[in-house]
Amino acid sequence: MENEILKIGITQGDTNGVGWEVILKTLADPRIVEFCTPVIYGSPKAAGYYRNTLREVDNVPLNTVSDAAHARTGKVNIIPIGEGEIKIEPGTATPISGKAAVDALRRAVADLKAGEIDALVTAPINKEAVQSEDFHFTGHTEFLAAELEGEPLMMMCSERLRVGLVTIHIPLSEISAAITREKIVERLKQLRALLKQDFGVVEPRIAVLSLNPHAGDGGLLGREEEEIIRPAIVEAFQEGVLAYGPFASDGLFGSGNYTRYDAVLAMYHDQGLAPFKMLAPDGVNFTACLSEVRTSPDHGVAYDIAGKDLADPQSMRSAIYMAIDIVRHRRAWEEWTENPLPHVERERKERGDSKERTERREEIKGAKEEE
Repeated sequence: MENEILKIGITQGDTNGVGWEVILKTLADPRIVEFCTPVIYGSPKAAGYYRNTLREVDNVPLNTVSDAAHARTGKVNIIPIGEGEIKIEPGTATPISGKAAVDALRRAVADLKAGEIDALVTAPINKEAVQSEDFHFTGHTEFLAAELEGEPLMMMCSERLRVGLVTIHIPLSEISAAITREKIVERLKQLRALLKQDFGVVEPRIAVLSLNPHAGDGGLLGREEEEIIRPAIVEAFQEGVLAYGPFASDGLFGSGNYTRYDAVLAMYHDQGLAPFKMLAPDGVNFTACLSEVRTSPDHGVAYDIAGKDLADPQSMRSAIYMAIDIVRHRRAWEEWTENPLPHVERERKERGDSKERTERREEIKGAKEEE
């Protein structure tokens, strides 16, 4: 299993953003195909356009295939998507670029569900440009939640820090009402399970952030900590989750105490992502707790630098490597935790077969000696 070459699907994202630049810069390293078989879902025309804007990147040969089943090991493969409709306008959000992103995403997710690829890595999209009559999701996470099994948990991951979110893409004014004791307990249980299954942490320690400044100051700055968050931590701890807090976000991150924990659970999007991106600028966005693995760079379309050969590919590179690692961890976990009864029955049968073969050999030997 360690030596298995996985097929990693990569969607082009918004064709007017930095998606193609970070994809091509990442895949320009010939060593990448030693670790996986890349299958890009996107426009060869867009690939060619951005390839011509990259000064220090050698040509990245793309092997065109009709479907992922025909992807060649040792090659960078591409499945053409929406080629006739593509119009490249770097730095501009357009309905065409949004549709190109959605078409690539839909095709890749269909292949992911069918088992044609082992994991999905998505280049960034523009949430406004992708909106249409048949696509009204606020991001990749919400779309994947509708397509795959499981309750998604948005996580930002790096080697030094992992941050999970209780709420994801909702207005700030709705956060307090969306945070419940039950939701926090559920998120903590999810975090514990995925850290074991997907990252190999034996027994995770999880820090939980407060909602209000100074963790509410005993109720002076808000009651959510005393009435919702702290009781949720106690309940989760009683059910086996090593959860601690609630901690004020500025204190936990500013003091460096986050390093004592295997993950941090934030109450809302910016509370977790702002410190994460400061501390881990090349991190990865992981949509955890779904039936399939999806990662992405931790940055957006970056229209301001699109087409200027300024985009840093490190986060895309990290997203691909993390997808590979998570798939392998998850498969190993499934094997380790497989129902032991089939193993017992199989061993029992093998012992019985061996005994029968031994007895049969003795019978044949005895018959020959009598002759």
